[in-house]
Amino acid sequence: MMSAQFHIDVVSELEKILPSCKLLVPTAVLKELSRIKNRTKGKNKIAASIAIKIATSSPIQVLEMELRKGESVDDSLLRLSEKSQLLCTNDRELRIKAREKDINVIFLRQRRYLDVDGHLNP
Repeated sequence: MMSAQFHIDVVSELEKILPSCKLLVPTAVLKELSRIKNRTKGKNKIAASIAIKIATSSPIQVLEMELRKGESVDDSLLRLSEKSQLLCTNDRELRIKAREKDINVIFLRQRRYLDVDGHLNP
């Protein structure tokens, strides 16, 4: 969502950093964004709407993924990211949990560019 607020083309930047990777958005994330969009007003509603448009546009692919019983969206993202060892998020708590599991994290730094917490192997 922050990318829309700060006018950064996250998809293009991710393609530069990860030219051979598929960009995936799990359905659980889209459902969470829809809940935010439907339950809030103002900037958060607009940001969620833009995030949904970005997440469902090419070259990003939607990954059908249901939450396990008692699992949060964050837990499902960590589970999914353990395979690829890569997660894109700006959520501070999720970033910390990911790094504790040795998952590399791409995030927005200084509202201007994407940065990597960890080591990418291009």
